[in-house]
Amino acid sequence: MSDRKKILIIAEGTYPYIKGGVSTWIHQLISGLYMYDFEILFIGSKREDYGEIEYDLPKNLKKIHAEFLFDNVERPEPDFTKTKKEFEETISALHGWFREKSANSAFPAQFKSLDFYLREITQKEFLYGTGSWEYIKKEYLHFCPQSAFIDYFWTVRNMHSPIWKLAQTAKKMDKFDIIHSPSTGYAGFLGALLHFNYRKPFVLTEHGIYTRERKIDMLNADWLVDTRTVFQKELGDLSHIKNMWIKFFEGIGKVSYEAANPIISLFDKAKEIQISYGADPNKTQVIPNGVDVERLKPLRKERKEKKIITLIGRVVPIKDIKTFIKAMRITINRLPEAEGWIVGPQNEDETYAKECRLLVEALGLEERVKFLGFKNIEEVLPQTKIATLSSISEGMPLVIIEGFAAGVPAVTTDVGSCSQLINGGIDEEDKKIGKAGEVVPIANPSELARAYIDLLTDDNKWEKASKSAIERVERYYTLDRFLKSYEKIYKEVG
Repeated sequence: MSDRKKILIIAEGTYPYIKGGVSTWIHQLISGLYMYDFEILFIGSKREDYGEIEYDLPKNLKKIHAEFLFDNVERPEPDFTKTKKEFEETISALHGWFREKSANSAFPAQFKSLDFYLREITQKEFLYGTGSWEYIKKEYLHFCPQSAFIDYFWTVRNMHSPIWKLAQTAKKMDKFDIIHSPSTGYAGFLGALLHFNYRKPFVLTEHGIYTRERKIDMLNADWLVDTRTVFQKELGDLSHIKNMWIKFFEGIGKVSYEAANPIISLFDKAKEIQISYGADPNKTQVIPNGVDVERLKPLRKERKEKKIITLIGRVVPIKDIKTFIKAMRITINRLPEAEGWIVGPQNEDETYAKECRLLVEALGLEERVKFLGFKNIEEVLPQTKIATLSSISEGMPLVIIEGFAAGVPAVTTDVGSCSQLINGGIDEEDKKIGKAGEVVPIANPSELARAYIDLLTDDNKWEKASKSAIERVERYYTLDRFLKSYEKIYKEVG
């Protein structure tokens, strides 16, 4: 019998099917902590949204489970289901907690139990029960009769039905010693259910603040159409449906915080945000990301003297690729030889990716701004003069730290830990190292372009920034330091 501990990592929409910062983080963690066995529980939307495995899997990754929350294959067939008399009261308590009570009360014990979702009120009863229909009608008439009923109906259904799927998933999981989720959201809620029902330790690491990012998504969602007339809403007033989604994600985030210990963030500002969303300050701590500096160090000698500005990231709205494209138009007006590279997948939001390509054409940048898709950083970084991010939300972007290890300065928006990475902030010694690039406001192409031009036209400034980047990553953001921190966590909780 092996005495090796088994860690279950719950990966929502990331590893091993999607490339990206969180996936790279998970891969590093598993590969580096070879003294543990790991299993991945992948949570996705629909099966057809994902392709093949994108990584060479480490030997200590023993199993991959894949569950799809919005797949209709395993959903019960529609059927008229008469529900018990107390059904409506119970569903009202569940929905009401997410809608308004999560801010000032703990998640009720009744809803922490898997038996509630598997026996007391089943998924079939929730989807097709008479009580469910009556409850949705009553809530609609009370809260938003001015909106289309079909929108309200499907919102309630789509919001809550994944909870039953998560409960079913939790019931069939194999034995494990520690649960670890890299986010709150559905992954964090599933981690909480596993913790509540199997009494296993639950470690939570938030890369970006999931609740905050989903709130940004909801505020900008085109598919959540507000059908009220101008006379039916106050200035700045959100629709009830958008508010429901926001409150829901705040609620499942709070459940995750209640169950997890420790609650890990990547930098101090993120820890403060976690606490503001309900995390117990006594359970929070900070562990920065780390990169394999020794692997990337040789890239410093392969430097190509080109004015290439590289954005490594998914082509999605939260990365605000359009602002980068606009900044490149301004930069190229001043430095015609400059190029902008967008390195990352374009299939996550194909409509947005198409809009970005059309913007490149509209600004006459077809020869200077290139969509390269996914590329290995060893191929990209030696040709990169400046690494950049124009995001409206970030955690601690690994691509910036990897760039530092290769001696590449960065220009980013002032989101997440970017200011700490570029200006220093872990301690006073970190600040003394100096600036490793520039930080600018979000959604400001002019400021981005100004920072690009300053670094591209001032060799002395670029050299100082490159030197600061190297010193900072070698002192504070090494892979060894990162792995030792998590090895210590696993020993403490397990």
